[in-house]
Amino acid sequence: MRFLEVTRSHFVGVVLFLGLLAMTARNAVDPDLWWHLRAGQWIVENGRIPHVDTFSFTRAGHAWIAHEWLSEVIFYQLWKHGGPIALIIFSAVVTSAGFMVLYLRCPGKRSLAAAATAIGALAAAPCWGVRPQMFTFACASLLLWLIWRGESRPALLLWIPPLFLLWLNLHGGFALALALLVAYGAGLLVEAALGTTPWRQARPILTRVLLLFLACVALVPLNPSGARLYRYPFDTVRSPTMRSFIVEWFSPNFHEALYLPFLVLCLLLLTAFASGRAKPKARVLVPVLFTLLAALDAVRHIPIFVLTAIPVLAGALPVRSGWREGFLRRAQSRPRLFFPAAIVTLMLIFVVVRWTILGRHQSALEAKEFPQKAVSFLRENQQPQRIFVYYDWGGYAIWKLYPEYRVFADGRADLYGDDLLESIRTLVQLRSGWQEIIQRWQIETVLIPPNCALAQALPLEPNWHVIFSDSKAILLVKGKNSVETPQSLVILPPKSEKMFPRDEPNLRN
Repeated sequence: MRFLEVTRSHFVGVVLFLGLLAMTARNAVDPDLWWHLRAGQWIVENGRIPHVDTFSFTRAGHAWIAHEWLSEVIFYQLWKHGGPIALIIFSAVVTSAGFMVLYLRCPGKRSLAAAATAIGALAAAPCWGVRPQMFTFACASLLLWLIWRGESRPALLLWIPPLFLLWLNLHGGFALALALLVAYGAGLLVEAALGTTPWRQARPILTRVLLLFLACVALVPLNPSGARLYRYPFDTVRSPTMRSFIVEWFSPNFHEALYLPFLVLCLLLLTAFASGRAKPKARVLVPVLFTLLAALDAVRHIPIFVLTAIPVLAGALPVRSGWREGFLRRAQSRPRLFFPAAIVTLMLIFVVVRWTILGRHQSALEAKEFPQKAVSFLRENQQPQRIFVYYDWGGYAIWKLYPEYRVFADGRADLYGDDLLESIRTLVQLRSGWQEIIQRWQIETVLIPPNCALAQALPLEPNWHVIFSDSKAILLVKGKNSVETPQSLVILPPKSEKMFPRDEPNLRN
C-alpha cells in the first residue's frame, strides 16, 4: 500500500510539472527583453557592470542601477548559444519550478494540491513570460517554503540569506523577501496577542525572523550598485508617473478575460473562509491579506498572492476521494503500469510540441509585435542617430540598432524618471508642448505606430519627411527628403483608451 501511495504522489507531481512546462511557456517577445539582452551582451563583452547609461541620448552618462545584471547575463548567454527557444524553455522551467515548490507547500491529498496549484497557475498567467521577474516568483516561492519548513527544522532558515543574496542580483523584486518576512512576523505577533500561540512558543520564532530580516537588510549592498540599491524599491513605488504609465502597475481589469482566473481564485478563497473550511493561523493569514491588497493594486503582484493563497485554498478543498483513489489504484497497480507511463509520455510529447511551435512562431510574432521592417530599413539606410521610438519598442531598438543609434527612452522607467516619462506621454498623445520637447532634445528621427497621434501631426511640420511606412510603423526624419518613395501610408485614428494599447498587459521588470 505504501508503494502505491508513493507512486501515486510521484505520478501526480510529474503530470503537474509537465503540464506547467507547457502552460508557462511563452514566446520571447516581452518589450523589455531586448534591452536586457543588450545589457547582458555589454556586460559579457566589457567584463564589468555598467553604472551609467550608454543606450539613450537623454540619459547618456547618468547613473544607472543595473539591478538585474545577473539575469541579463544569463539571458544573453542563453540567446547567444541557443537562440530564443533556449530562453523560452529556460523561462518555463524556472516558472514551473516555482509552482512545484508551491505544490509541495499545499496540504492534503496530492491530487487536490495539484488542482489548487493549477488554479494558481491560471490566475498568475498574465505575468508569465521571458522576463527577469520570473526569478522573483521562483525565489519568493522558495523563501515561503523555507519559512514553512523552518518552523519544524530551524536549520533550513540558514538558507534564506544566501537565497536573498542571489535574488537581489537577479531582480529588483528582492524587496518582497523583506516584506514577506515582516508580514509573517506580524502574523506571529497577532497570534501571541490573541493567545492562539503562547508567547514562549512565538518568541523564538520571532527572534529568528527578526535576525533573518536584519541579515537580509545587511546583505543589500553586496551587489555591483552597492548601497544605492536600498533606494530602488522605494523610488519605484513612489513614482506616480510610472504607476500610471506602465500597464503592469495598473490594477487588474476584471472586464478582461485574462483576469477572470484571478477573480475566481479570490472568490474561492472567500468561500473557503465563509464556510469555515479555511482557518489559517495569523502567520499565514496576514501574508495572504497583504499580498491580496498588493495584487489588487498592481497586476505584477498577482503571482505573489498566488504563492500565499493557494496552500490555504488547498487545505480547504473538500475531500471526496473514494472514486479517485480506486481509479488511481487500478491504474497504478503493477499489471497496469502502462497507463501512467502512457500519460507521462503523452504529456512529454505535448510539452515538446508546444515548445517547438513557439520556436517556429518566434520570428512571426516578433514581426507582429515590433517594427521589424522599419528597423531593418534603418540599419540599411543610415539616418540621424537621435531617435524617438515608441515606448514599447525602445528596448527592441536598443537590441537591433545600438550602437549606431541612441534612443530617447525605453523600458527602464526608473532611469528616465517622471519628467521624461511625462514627455513621452506628451509626444505620443500630442499634448500641448510636444513641439518644444522635440526642439529641446533635438530629436531627428521618429519611429512610431501609424495610429499614434504624433504620426498624423509630424508630417505636417516643416522639414519632417516620411521615409518609410507600413502597417506596423512610420519612420520620419527631420531635414531630409525621402530616401525612397514610401509605401502607401494609411493614417488610423488615434487610440485614447490607454497610453500603450495592446492585447495583453505589458509586464515589465
